[in-house]
Amino acid sequence: MGLIGPGLLVYLGVGKDDGPEDVRYIVDKISGLRIFNDADGKMNLSITDIKGGILLISAFALQADARKGRRPSFDPAADPESANSLYEQVCDELERTGLSVARGIFRAHMDVISTNDGPVCILLDSKRTF
Repeated sequence: MGLIGPGLLVYLGVGKDDGPEDVRYIVDKISGLRIFNDADGKMNLSITDIKGGILLISAFALQADARKGRRPSFDPAADPESANSLYEQVCDELERTGLSVARGIFRAHMDVISTNDGPVCILLDSKRTF
């Protein structure tokens, strides 16, 4: 069971065309994004600065395309083997930055409980399509 204190809950969706460059981009963004308050109450600190933890959950449903009809298409999602490999690479690379990473269970039904301090929810996309 993954458990962290103050930090980030990250849902990671892996697409068919994602690769090592996407891993590098996401790891850099997650570890350096300045979204925690400093002493003046400004979002000016990163997860690295506050020495927080990361709970990283693989979430293929983030790749869902629901623009047509009522049933989402999961065609953009990577196959399970590729997705798991890239998910593990993201976890490993974040750990190499010195961050504590708790992992979800790949392809498992999980009950995720989160207490938001804010909340701040930010969508990161290595392809920059939005």
